[in-house]
Amino acid sequence: MKNGLEDYYVIRGNKKMRFGYTTGSCAAAACKGAAEILLGGVMQKAVTLMTPKGILLTLELKDIRIEEDRVTCAIQKDAGDDPDTTNGILVYATVQKTKEPGIILDGGVGVGRVTKAGLSQKIGEAAINPVPKAMILREATEIAEKYDYEGGLKIIISVPEGVEIAKKTFNPRLGIVGGISILGTSGIVEPMSEAALVQSINVEMKQHFSQGEEYLLVTPGNYGADYLREHMDLPYEKNIKCSNYVGETIDMAIDMGVKGILFIAHIGKFVKVAAGIMNTHSHSADARMEVLASNAIRAGASLECAKEILNASTTDEAIDILEKYQILQKTMKEILDRIQFYLNHRSYEQILLGAVIFNNTYGYLGQTADAEKLIKLINAQNDEAQLQ
Repeated sequence: MKNGLEDYYVIRGNKKMRFGYTTGSCAAAACKGAAEILLGGVMQKAVTLMTPKGILLTLELKDIRIEEDRVTCAIQKDAGDDPDTTNGILVYATVQKTKEPGIILDGGVGVGRVTKAGLSQKIGEAAINPVPKAMILREATEIAEKYDYEGGLKIIISVPEGVEIAKKTFNPRLGIVGGISILGTSGIVEPMSEAALVQSINVEMKQHFSQGEEYLLVTPGNYGADYLREHMDLPYEKNIKCSNYVGETIDMAIDMGVKGILFIAHIGKFVKVAAGIMNTHSHSADARMEVLASNAIRAGASLECAKEILNASTTDEAIDILEKYQILQKTMKEILDRIQFYLNHRSYEQILLGAVIFNNTYGYLGQTADAEKLIKLINAQNDEAQLQ
């Protein structure tokens, strides 16, 4: 069955990558199908769904279960060529008649519950985001009006595989327990969407800020998080992962009213920031060896040392070369000064920014000028929060 996305794709790395559809679209389409069968009394094999992006989907109904006053059916998620942990799962909607007028929407098995403030939903509510919620309610309302149904409806969205899948997502960090979130602002999944990744960082940052954290602890990835946990006297559970999006993280923090950010980062990522590169993904820019070599020369390195660095395969290898030439400390001072400069340049010095830099061989390599102040502020903030 054609789903309406056959002509939608993006080109990434010379490869054509298919669009998909969100869990929000799955939930809305499943709701529409169940409501049609329940209120119309006619079996449906598929439904059409207009997404907020303006793309009309045709989706096959699966696992249809008909009871006296309720119908359950599912839509299978297709994330296209996006590396999505929810790809292929079944998203169910159960639509039940009720005596009380109005429509009640809630989450069932595998849909998370919100336990912390700062998200779109209130504490205790199902993690069904605003746009999917509006889509589900719209479909239910339109079907009720189509069949002149004047009673009430209770809609339960469930994702049986959601309990396990949620463990691989941001949800536990966000205080969403027991399952996944029903997501999607456009109803459509665009492969490897940077916008979606940045939005997930924004959601996590907003939650931390809403809980009174004005000074944030940020790690680009797992190396930074592991180093923070094992080697630093800072509240590990407060850290936010920013992936490669250093610049966007700073921009969002300023817009939110955050007062400061301390980055805990591996030299392999953050050496790029010393050249003003604010997206540290290798596809955006590399320049690691060039930055190390040029700063080694600033620190007094010989031409021979600089050439060895430029020929190095990894930053860990380059750090070994700097140590061999006994110029590691001076080079790191140059790099850290430039990291501080470019962090401040990105923010126009509107917030306090700093970084602690390490590598896997030597551990701690140094920190920027404002890092110590941020360490004290984050610890003080954490101490105050524990007293409340």
